[in-house]
Amino acid sequence: MNQLASKPAIAFLGIGLMGKPMATRLLQAGYEVTVWNRTRSKADELAPLGARVEEQAAVAVRAADIVITMLEAGPIVAQVIAAALPGLRRGAIVVDMSSTRQSEAQDAHARLAAHGVRFIDAPVSGGVVGAQAGSLAIMAGGSAEDFAAVEAVLATMGRPTLVGPAGCGQIAKLCNQLIVGGTLNIVAEALLLAQAGGADPVAVRAAIRGGFAESRILEVHGQRMLERNFLPGGQVKSQFKDLENILIAAADAGLRLPVTELVTNNYQSILQRTPQADQSAVLLALEQVNPGLRLGTAADQLPG
Repeated sequence: MNQLASKPAIAFLGIGLMGKPMATRLLQAGYEVTVWNRTRSKADELAPLGARVEEQAAVAVRAADIVITMLEAGPIVAQVIAAALPGLRRGAIVVDMSSTRQSEAQDAHARLAAHGVRFIDAPVSGGVVGAQAGSLAIMAGGSAEDFAAVEAVLATMGRPTLVGPAGCGQIAKLCNQLIVGGTLNIVAEALLLAQAGGADPVAVRAAIRGGFAESRILEVHGQRMLERNFLPGGQVKSQFKDLENILIAAADAGLRLPVTELVTNNYQSILQRTPQADQSAVLLALEQVNPGLRLGTAADQLPG
């Protein structure tokens, strides 16, 4: 850590839908933040908040105690780490908050360790709203010593929890996505069953809320399904990618997950039709296998 500063210097690589509000919270908390993005104009938006913008990843990380990456997928994380590596100083900590495969996180850990750079994988759950509010669930994989060094920084963006060694943050995120994906399917089935059986699905949802079936999915995505509002928060293509990674992780662990296989097939069946739709659009997959049945009467709201 810079001995002249009371807080670590941070480089934030990846100023997208999630990265921008996360980096914003760090700036608002008084951290010195240098930002980089492949499309520089997105990084420039943080300059009025005090961010230093750099054109190259290796330059952006040069003075950083902590480097945070928030990128689209594992292969891109690997590319950006490779580009930044010449600028990373020994003893720095790279915190990858992207959603990747466990094996990709472990590969990043090994590659950085060979250069004397520490690594934590810390994927998040909570979406853009959680990023803006600083309420993200942050699942960290790494050593206890390294986690302690970054915990205060992570706490600016949400609720960090150390779940195991490097790579285990990604396993925790996959567990989260498994529960989300599976529950979305069950909520869709419950609401369509209510309507097909002659009940008012709006009233059924209201009746079961507060009981054991209550969940954030029933609250938020149940309402989305009733309104047929499939404009994206989380996307079908992202949920499908996560489910594929869950099955890969399960196979690597010698485990079969039959319910997850069914859920993955449901998302795959609408992947070409509505890749950018909200993940609650899995209702459309259910309606595909039940011709003539459709939840509600509202028109579908889908991304253009």
